[in-house]
Amino acid sequence: MLNLPAPFINLLDPFKPVFDARTWNKVIILVMGAILTPGKRSVTAALGVMGLRFEQQFAKYHQVLNRNVWSSLKCSQIMLRLLLSYLDQGSEPLVFGIDETIERRTGAKLKARGIYRDPVRSSKSHFVKASGLRWMSMMWLAKIPWAERRWALPFLTALCPSERYYEHAPRQHKKLTDWARQLIFQLRRCLPHRWLVIVADNSYAALDLLHACQSLANPVTMITRLRLDAALYDPAPPYAGIGRPRKKGQRLPTPQHHLEASDTAWHAVEVSWYDGQTRTMEMASQTAVWFHYGKSAVPIRWVLVRDPQGKYETICLLCTDDDVLPQQIVDWFVLRWQIEVTFEESRRHLGVETQRQWSDLAIARTTPCLLALFSWITLVAHLFHQSDHPISPNSTAWYTKSLPTFSDALAVVRLELWSNLPTFETSPVDADVSKVPRPLLHYLLDALCYAA
Repeated sequence: MLNLPAPFINLLDPFKPVFDARTWNKVIILVMGAILTPGKRSVTAALGVMGLRFEQQFAKYHQVLNRNVWSSLKCSQIMLRLLLSYLDQGSEPLVFGIDETIERRTGAKLKARGIYRDPVRSSKSHFVKASGLRWMSMMWLAKIPWAERRWALPFLTALCPSERYYEHAPRQHKKLTDWARQLIFQLRRCLPHRWLVIVADNSYAALDLLHACQSLANPVTMITRLRLDAALYDPAPPYAGIGRPRKKGQRLPTPQHHLEASDTAWHAVEVSWYDGQTRTMEMASQTAVWFHYGKSAVPIRWVLVRDPQGKYETICLLCTDDDVLPQQIVDWFVLRWQIEVTFEESRRHLGVETQRQWSDLAIARTTPCLLALFSWITLVAHLFHQSDHPISPNSTAWYTKSLPTFSDALAVVRLELWSNLPTFETSPVDADVSKVPRPLLHYLLDALCYAA
C-alpha cells in the first residue's frame, strides 16, 4: 500500500467502498501512474512509471478496467459530492455544462466507433469528418478561487455510439438529446433540492428535451441557442371548457424579424465575453411559447445578442425559466466555452485519445476516468493551495502568465508525488547513495512535472 500525502488520502478514501480490497490497491497505483505518466495513458505506461516494469501479474491491472465489478455511476456521484463539498458557494445556483467530444481512434475492434463531424477542425466553409468514439460529458462550471475564474470540472461522462452501432445491437438507437436527458435526470436525482442550470449548444435545443426538463417536480433550467426562425407564440388562452385545451396563442414575430425590424428596443449591457474581458453588447428580449406540431409547447425567454462593433455574429439564446434576467442568461451561456478548454487540457495533459484498450467495458470506463481525473487533480491542488502550498503560474521571460492554469495544478500534484518518491518503494533498500546537486534536482523535477 502506498504511503500517500494527506490530501491524496482525503480525496481517495470516499471512492474506496466502490471497490473490493484487492481491486482498490490496484486502482490507487493506476491513478497515481496516470498522473505521473508523461506520455500515453495506457495501463502498462502507468505500471512503468510506478516502478512495476517487471510485475509478472500485470494482467490483473488490466482487469480493473475490463473485468472487475465496480460502478462508474457511483464513482461519478462521489466525484460530484467531493466537488461540491470543497468548491460550492452554497447560495448560488449550480451551473453545469453538457457537450460531446470525439475521441479520435481507429481500430476494427472498437465496436462503438463511428464517423462524425469533427467540431475542432471543421468550420462553416470547411467540413471535416473524424473516426472515433463520441462522448457526452456533464461538467460543473465551478469557481476556482486561486485561478480567479470558472473551470469546467467533469464528473459524469457517457459513451454515445452512432446509429450504425445499433444496427446489430439488441437495443434501439438513442439520440444525443436522449443521452442528455438521462444525464440531466441523474444529476437531478443527486441534487434534488438545488437550483440547477444547464448550458448547452444548439444541438440540445430540442422541444422534447426542454419539455422534459420543465416537467420535473423541481424543474431544471436549460439555456441554449435558439433558431432565428423559430415559431413563437403567445401563451395559450384560458380553457373555455369546450373541446381540447389550446397549447398556444397567437403567432408572434420570429427573432429574425426583431433583428431586422427598425423599431426593436435594443439595450446596451456590459457582459463577460469569451475573451475574458467585459464587452458592451446590445440585447433584446421577450417571453414566448416555442411550439411545433406534434411536440409539447415550451414557455421560454429568448434573448437576441448583437455586437454593435460587428465583430461577433448575432445569436439568439433561450432560457426555460422566463424569470431569469437577459444579462444573466448571456453570462451563464458564455461559461460554456470552458467545456472546450477542459476537453483540450485533458487531451494535452491527461492523455485522452492515447489509451489503447479495445475491450468494450474498458473503453466505456477509461475515458470517463481520465476526464474525472481532471476534476480530481483540481481538488488535490485546491487542498495544497489551502495548506501553505500556493499554486503559482509557470511564467517565463517570453510567456507571462498571471494566473495558474491546469498545467500548474498538475505540476503541483506531480511535484508532491515525485518529492515523496521513496514512499513508493520503487528503489532497492541497499542502493548506493548518489548526491545530486540541488539545482539539477529542481530542473529534473520541473521537467517531469510539466511533461505533456
